[in-house]
Amino acid sequence: MSAPEQPDGGGLDEFGQIARLFRPLTKGAAEALGLMDDAAAIPSRPGFDLIVTKDAMVEGVHFLPGEAPDLIARKLLRVNLSDLAAKGAEPYGYFLATAWAPDFDWAKRQAFAEGLRVDGEAFGLVLLGGDTVATPGPLTLSLTMLGWVPSGTMIRRGGAQAGDLILVSGAIGDGWLGLQAARGELADPDGYLAGRYRLPEPRVALREVLRAHANAAADVSDGLIADAGHLGQASGLAVHLDLDRLPLSAAGRAWLEAQPNRAEALRALASGGDDYEIVCTARPDVAAGLGLTVIGVMAEGEGIGVMVDGRAIAAGPGGWKHVL
Repeated sequence: MSAPEQPDGGGLDEFGQIARLFRPLTKGAAEALGLMDDAAAIPSRPGFDLIVTKDAMVEGVHFLPGEAPDLIARKLLRVNLSDLAAKGAEPYGYFLATAWAPDFDWAKRQAFAEGLRVDGEAFGLVLLGGDTVATPGPLTLSLTMLGWVPSGTMIRRGGAQAGDLILVSGAIGDGWLGLQAARGELADPDGYLAGRYRLPEPRVALREVLRAHANAAADVSDGLIADAGHLGQASGLAVHLDLDRLPLSAAGRAWLEAQPNRAEALRALASGGDDYEIVCTARPDVAAGLGLTVIGVMAEGEGIGVMVDGRAIAAGPGGWKHVL
């Protein structure tokens, strides 16, 4: 893990910062080489495939300015864990790149490392290496996560079959509502919604049941309609969704009941993103084994069809799209 390029290191030089902040997160794993080399050595695991995923987060885009550093770190881990969960993978370790902003001082860096430690313990992760630099712009973070699946069992987006049911875990729409709550734009007396945005719950516990029953899967990061559409596009099939079946939390239902246009509100909940649930497909005879909510079906053809109250509505953008 190479050295930071800016001062304010709590009185430590660059290598001292790495030793203090990040070396404990390796948990002594031999493959991390004590973060004293320019690379890690990952041993093979007979009978398993190594799954690799990567996500980046930028202050003001993926988390609010001034967010608590420990929550930023934990969310960074969790959005990557969500990708592994959708592949049916067992979490293993990660590589971290941090570009510290000028105002991200030593105390904030320590809190950030503590967030990594907390969720590293919770999810059985070790830090394997990375890079640490400075930026004059907003805090920018990138994480590459590794996981294992038994050989040949990774769940792809493109494995769906015509006639598969479409299912989703958890509640949909809380991430989008939570962003509004975190901005102070939506009442959230108990902090539940803001918590769902700030600290999503990756569905890693579903990995074995997904490998056993799912034909295709993705995590719901961009928006349920969009991410279900990704499964259809990768599989060469049409997606038909019934938003009357959308699983909602109590907070989500309360918000929906207060909206003047139910169809538009349901489409907004299904398009908002940041839920980090799992959308997947399975044959009807095994779908019950997943224990998830059925929200639609895959069919021959292409495109996305959305129904509310038995009537077709426009799918709209379907979710978040980065403008690059």
